[in-house]
Amino acid sequence: MNLVVIGAQWGDEGKGKIVDFLAERADVIVRFSGGANAGHTIVHGNVTYKLHLVPSGVIYPDRKVVLGIGMVIDPESLFTELDTLTQQGIDWKGRVFIADRAHLVLPRYRELDVEMEQKRRRPIGTTGRGIGVAYALKSSREGIRVADVYDEEAFASLLEEDRAYLLPYKEKMKDMVVDLPSFMHRHKGQVVLFEGAQGTLLDLDLGTYPFVSSGMSAAAGAACGSGVGPRGIDKILGVFKAYSTRVGNGPFPSEFQKDVDGSLEELVRETGREYGVTTGRPRRCGYLDLVALRYACRVNSIDGLVLTHLDVYDTLDEVKACVAYEVDGKEITDFPASISALNRARPVTKTLKGWKKPLAGAAFFDELPSEAKDYIKFIEDFTETGVDIVSVGCERKQTITRRSPWTPY
Repeated sequence: MNLVVIGAQWGDEGKGKIVDFLAERADVIVRFSGGANAGHTIVHGNVTYKLHLVPSGVIYPDRKVVLGIGMVIDPESLFTELDTLTQQGIDWKGRVFIADRAHLVLPRYRELDVEMEQKRRRPIGTTGRGIGVAYALKSSREGIRVADVYDEEAFASLLEEDRAYLLPYKEKMKDMVVDLPSFMHRHKGQVVLFEGAQGTLLDLDLGTYPFVSSGMSAAAGAACGSGVGPRGIDKILGVFKAYSTRVGNGPFPSEFQKDVDGSLEELVRETGREYGVTTGRPRRCGYLDLVALRYACRVNSIDGLVLTHLDVYDTLDEVKACVAYEVDGKEITDFPASISALNRARPVTKTLKGWKKPLAGAAFFDELPSEAKDYIKFIEDFTETGVDIVSVGCERKQTITRRSPWTPY
């Protein structure tokens, strides 16, 4: 079975934990897009793993993990991350593979990234890690792929500084490099988990352009980024938080406003630990945006939703969700392409009763308070998509499965 897990918001939805949770049943985990700008946090007991390039399933022994075709890979960042995993007791050797068609991020890309950001008319809030530059060079057909490092003619044509940087990694990566379409064909019939990066609303084509990432964050990227045809995908899960967050610049219609919402943003940010794994920057926080979530369900053909961070709302008397936007005095219920319209949008909210009980100890859906169930039912009805999994804490065990993710729809 081929199962895709993608973010259904602006990234940081908790995909890392969910992929880690699902990886117990998987044989292979493939990350199909993004670079070191992504950050996934996994908590096992007293140990916290912070991953940026390596697929989340690496924490499980004996699982094969692959950095896919749609990724842009910074070799220095990759091996720093792998060294950290070794120090944390994870034996990854012989289990981590790199697609030979993936593109590489070089040191000069980072400098270009910062320079480009400074010159933009509309600054994006990039992490400055050279990700956008790598994708831009890929599109202009001037990028450098992993395969090029092992092609004598291609390698000789590179700039001297690029060759000097890549030379030490040439031997390090050699045994990890695979022809991914062939690799996937050999593993046909096994259980494969496809891990996305960022979220749908940061997808280059479907997101809030130009305030987006440069890769494919939507489910369609799983096919291109892994060498598996679109008919090979069996099921798609979309991960979202009980509220919304965003890092960097760009429109955010449901963002909390201090003059209206008081200290709600601070409560959500601190309770939910809403700080970037990669940058440490505080995330912008807001109401759950159901207009955007329904859009994500539609454009990704999401079969089932995964709700995370529900426990962050444990202390609230009431919970609100954005069900429409008011733009220039008109109410709209579809997610617009216009950035200026999104910037002018004000959230139209629906208020539901809070549950005022800690959820962290719930092991089954029936153990959740009726108010929490009502919130979930409201989300399902609005998006016309079932919530299959509910996360009530950061640890793997704090995950409630309502419908098996491994059963095709």
